[in-house]
Amino acid sequence: MSQRIRLMTHNIWNRDLNSPDWEAKGEDCSAAVRVKGLLRVYRETLPDVIGCQESSALMADLLKEGFTTEPVNYTLIWGRFTPILYRADKLELIDSEFGTYPEHLEGFEGSFNDVRSKSWNLGVFRVKASGKVFVFATTHLWWKHSPSAKLFSAGSAYQAGSDEAREYQLGILSAKVKQYREKYGCPAVMVGDMNTDYNSLAIQTALAAGFRHAHDIAVEYAEEAVGYHNCFPWGYETKYFDTPFESAIDHILVLGEPEGAVRRFERYSPDYYFPISDHSPAYIDLEL
Repeated sequence: MSQRIRLMTHNIWNRDLNSPDWEAKGEDCSAAVRVKGLLRVYRETLPDVIGCQESSALMADLLKEGFTTEPVNYTLIWGRFTPILYRADKLELIDSEFGTYPEHLEGFEGSFNDVRSKSWNLGVFRVKASGKVFVFATTHLWWKHSPSAKLFSAGSAYQAGSDEAREYQLGILSAKVKQYREKYGCPAVMVGDMNTDYNSLAIQTALAAGFRHAHDIAVEYAEEAVGYHNCFPWGYETKYFDTPFESAIDHILVLGEPEGAVRRFERYSPDYYFPISDHSPAYIDLEL
């Protein structure tokens, strides 16, 4: 018996307190305010698993508390800035592992992991209704970039070795995902804010290693929007970036899924979302 499950990646913006610029405009970007919008997103989309990025300890705590008054509750798998939330009423956690990426990369100067926020988190889940098992991993890769990056402005930060650092980091997680997939003999999904576009070194290396992008294989619908807009301590804009899918930096990669198993690849970008986070959540509907 097959069952459809919804798997989401979501960068929720590591911002605990209101900023002076927002306060001057009579607005509030604190975690306590923005978490209400996050709960609304999850209430409206009902993902079965959420792989978070930029989730501070306070944000995780506020979400857990907020879920207690929601129609659907979620269980938290701790993961520093990359926790996983899942529906324990539908899924059973049977294995898990967490790790942070190395700070340094041989051959390049500087740090490639600010405040140890670049990490990965992995869970192996069993669908209670069907007994089917799958691996789910979330990650946040190094954020600086090369001048060729399409999504960012020319004034954004650049650091030599950033492309190579992301390739190295995603390679660490890819190997870990394959390890658990082989152990349990099941499909795997790897999601996250990878801070790099579709044609980048990191993503193309993962695709060459056997992963497939959910956008490319979704049989019912594949979102073309990038799901990104400006939302920072100085304020936010009420428009989304109008750039091709290939420039998006939030990705969902799958491995070992049956043909046609990825039904939909979507991003959720309602108008009320503009002051919540700069990244729209992306999700897939997967049939197991």
